[in-house]
Amino acid sequence: MTGTTLPVGASAATTSWEELVTSALLGTDRRTPPADVMASGQDAPVALLDAAALHTLRRRAGLLPARAAALPEPAPEDHRRELPEPARRRLSQLLADRSAPAGTGGRRGTTPDLTELLPQWLTAANDHGYRAPAASLPALLDAARGRNDLRPHALAFAGPRGLWLARFNPDWKFALRGASGGAVLPGVQDSDAVRQLWEQGLFAERVALLAAVRARDANAARALLGTTWPTERAEDRLMFLDSLRAGLSDLDEPFLEEALSDRSRNVRATAAELLSALPNSALAARMAARAATCVSLDRAGGPTGPTVIVEAPHECDADMQRDGVSPTPPSGRGERSWWLGQLVEASPLSIWPERLGGHTPEEIVTLPVLDDWTDELHAAWCRAAVRQRDARWARALLGPPAVSPAAGPGASSLAERAKLLGTLPVAERASWVAEFIAAHGLSEAFQLLGVCAVPWSGPLGRAVVDALDIARDGGSYPWSFSGVMGLAERCLDPAEAPHLEILTATPDEAEGASPGAGGYWSEAFQRLVSTLRLRAAMMSELAGAPGPQAPDERSSPAQAPAPVDTTPAED
Repeated sequence: MTGTTLPVGASAATTSWEELVTSALLGTDRRTPPADVMASGQDAPVALLDAAALHTLRRRAGLLPARAAALPEPAPEDHRRELPEPARRRLSQLLADRSAPAGTGGRRGTTPDLTELLPQWLTAANDHGYRAPAASLPALLDAARGRNDLRPHALAFAGPRGLWLARFNPDWKFALRGASGGAVLPGVQDSDAVRQLWEQGLFAERVALLAAVRARDANAARALLGTTWPTERAEDRLMFLDSLRAGLSDLDEPFLEEALSDRSRNVRATAAELLSALPNSALAARMAARAATCVSLDRAGGPTGPTVIVEAPHECDADMQRDGVSPTPPSGRGERSWWLGQLVEASPLSIWPERLGGHTPEEIVTLPVLDDWTDELHAAWCRAAVRQRDARWARALLGPPAVSPAAGPGASSLAERAKLLGTLPVAERASWVAEFIAAHGLSEAFQLLGVCAVPWSGPLGRAVVDALDIARDGGSYPWSFSGVMGLAERCLDPAEAPHLEILTATPDEAEGASPGAGGYWSEAFQRLVSTLRLRAAMMSELAGAPGPQAPDERSSPAQAPAPVDTTPAED
């Protein structure tokens, strides 16, 4: 406090801290400091600062020591094995979220996108049974907070210490309500410990506990849920009910039937959906009886043979609503078509061959439907096939992959086709999509590729690369296929990298090609190859074995991540 001449006693007696703050905020030109402050004869700003310094010293000297807060319970042990050192360094690099300067004109350059590789790294680390380094937990929770797609993998990797740490930061409260695999659970055979955690644990711990008990004894899990069901919040009842999807069986029917009378509309709707996924349930039988009165077969038909006739419901009565039929349609939908769709999708698909003249599913989806009800009826069958995991009906509704979506037998939208594909075995799914791409190219393949297992099978990967090569030869720009290219970077088998080297060369520009397109494609394929090599290196590091060397980021830009548009997650 050099130059302080303000009498301490005078300032203490007549000038308050609030007066000094007011003068500082408004400025000494607009609010002259109090007279006792100006008595020193100094310029107003200097006198004000000297007075503030004296007040600060006096306030600090007068503070009384506070009672020390109780120490938190120690973090629980995590007995999973430690990450190998190379994998630890890689995790730090991925969490650092370094980004290269944004390109211009749609160019991403040759740099792999590290942020998009983090979910894959976390999945592999969890598969290997590693625990997160303690020093990485804050960055890991921050990353999970910002991206919903990271949360399940990040929380499982963070483990019990991640849950423990999340209690001390409100920004990480999402972790306390997630279905975290990181909860420390008692042995499911220890009934006292199970009951204590169920009644006193965090929501994430209770969700994990219910899943663990259900995996061992479904009856015990339902009984445990029933002990607190009436007192749970509606949003918690909904999430607990949704957890019954895993291992859903006919034994769950009595509990779900009771949930049809729940006071929450969302709980009732979820219970009805789960019951309709059980073809032998009473609700499925009730829905089938209603749907059968709406859909029938005119055997005489017309010139084309038998025809399907649809008579949609004329009302949505109380019994239908109790069974999960929503009476109010979305904007733009008619009431009767809305009710019909809900009845058909909740009915067992097994009723239709007998109801429609003994035809097979493959024949049923090709039958003409009167009065423009085709789209509504087929869309409801699609939803039923997905809900009931019926692969035969899914194949019938998908039709041959070479057939145009608009001319297909049942599923006309790509979203419907993607959901139907999810019911097929993994190998069949990849084969169907590979044939679809070979016939139709990539313009409509993005959603379909998203349901294929990673890494892509050899035929599927080659179909995608061949289609990208054809698009390059056609003279278009690569960012027209940026979504598929991004999927290829994450989903192609890393072993394919050497076979793609030839595509990294800049081709001669064909006549009529877009200016500079060849160079842009060369960059895109270089980024693809670099990313595949980086993924191979990541997997080798996690395996704890020497593997392919990723490009050195000090001498090459291949390790710097490209900018990514990541949708923020909601807490």
